Amino acid sequence: MANDPGGRERLLALGVRNVPVVSKGENYVFGQNLEDVAEFVGLQGTGHTPLPPDQLIRKWVLVLRALQRYVRQMPTERINENVIENRQRSIRLLAYHAFRIAEAYLESAIDGKEYAVQHANVPPQDGTHLTGAEIADYGEGVIGRLQKWWDQVPDQSLSVKIKTYYGMQPMAMVFERSTWHSAQHARQLIHVLERFGIEPDGRLTPEDLAGLPLPERLFE
Repeated sequence: MANDPGGRERLLALGVRNVPVVSKGENYVFGQNLEDVAEFVGLQGTGHTPLPPDQLIRKWVLVLRALQRYVRQMPTERINENVIENRQRSIRLLAYHAFRIAEAYLESAIDGKEYAVQHANVPPQDGTHLTGAEIADYGEGVIGRLQKWWDQVPDQSLSVKIKTYYGMQPMAMVFERSTWHSAQHARQLIHVLERFGIEPDGRLTPEDLAGLPLPERLFE
């Protein structure tokens, strides 16, 4: 919608309040499940084979550790600047959100809370998480809870279904989506550091991200 002035109005006319969405006329499907999108547009699947959860957990923790490094490098005097010019979202809020994705997942996986789009977008409380170091400390707690959950989850195939705002979905699918979602924001923070003339501390490599269905572009 950031690049399409009429996009929001067309979505509202469909009765849609969340994105991404693929629509044809008055019919639409949420874009979170790519297999649903493929079927909607007449394709026989996406051709993507999801990584098993035991590989995804390693990649997700790797990504979250990278996010900690990158946010610690952010100059405090610039952390409230926008990530990109055409969207009102600060570096601080994006970095916090990248960790909040995992916290929101855990609230659904452990507590049974419906996975809603607003769930991962809960901002930090006023006056908190004002520096990169504070956000990285928050991330440390999230990583600890994520690893503890994984170590104790009875079914590591994550085949059970959970309630989401786009219907009942296999936990494994939400797990994969959450993993690449954090990874996409890590890529964006690398871009911000480069823009500031700062060499990212330990770049994520193509091998680190292999198998994740990441968007081709940084800001989709």
